[in-house]
Amino acid sequence: MKKSLSVLMSLIVGVVFFAGTASFAADIELAQKSTLEKIIKKGELRVGFEAGYMPFEMTDQKGRFVGFDIDITKEMAKAMGVKFVPVNTAWDGIIPSLITDKFDIIASGMTVTQERNLKVSFADPYIIVGQTILLNKKHEGVVKSYKDLNNSKYIVTSKLGTTGEMAVKRKIPKCTYKSFETETEASLEVMNGKADAFVYDLPFCVVFMANQGEGKVVFLDEPFTFEPLAWAINKGDPDFMNFLNNFLRQLKNDGRYDKIYNKWIRSTDWIKNVQ
Repeated sequence: MKKSLSVLMSLIVGVVFFAGTASFAADIELAQKSTLEKIIKKGELRVGFEAGYMPFEMTDQKGRFVGFDIDITKEMAKAMGVKFVPVNTAWDGIIPSLITDKFDIIASGMTVTQERNLKVSFADPYIIVGQTILLNKKHEGVVKSYKDLNNSKYIVTSKLGTTGEMAVKRKIPKCTYKSFETETEASLEVMNGKADAFVYDLPFCVVFMANQGEGKVVFLDEPFTFEPLAWAINKGDPDFMNFLNNFLRQLKNDGRYDKIYNKWIRSTDWIKNVQ
């Protein structure tokens, strides 16, 4: 009986040891496949974005990429000890480009949505924004919120494939909607009197007002949606995700985040360098 018990215990220990060894080996293999390891080995962090979304990613007068996302991901590359490599990409192809390894991470003012989350993984949000409205001056005092635009007589614009477009279709489905390839085209349509309202992220609308909209359009600046912006990476990469979330936590608590936020979000001094 004692011998049988001894044999049984040996078998159990052997099974547990084998399972633990197999699990450890699987963890090592997963870590070796991480994008983080590839970045360190190549010595570069390839960051995907679409330049033109002020103040997150833009081109200055010297042709350099600048903005809130640019400064933060440069800090990210510095923390990794690698070179920062910007990859300017059309918005409608930005997720497919990530999936096909054109770059390592999307840092392009991307709102976390359930639809996008089916294709990519999102780190913790690094900033919260919402949709606001630039209104043609002829509607001042008449249109007071997005709800007043829910009528086919109003032409509302936004950028194709963005959460601004999604907000229009979801919140004011009865309006006459026109989409544009860029947020600049869509906003100018309102300022030039060819549309009634433009729906887009609060930071862009703040910049537009400071840059060229003052006295020409009405800014309904209270966001009517809740939109967290986050970095997107390929699915199935816990090590890279762990690094990103800890990097963000450190950035927000050592003063660097506040410095970058004040430079690009609170101030509009940078506008003169990108015109």
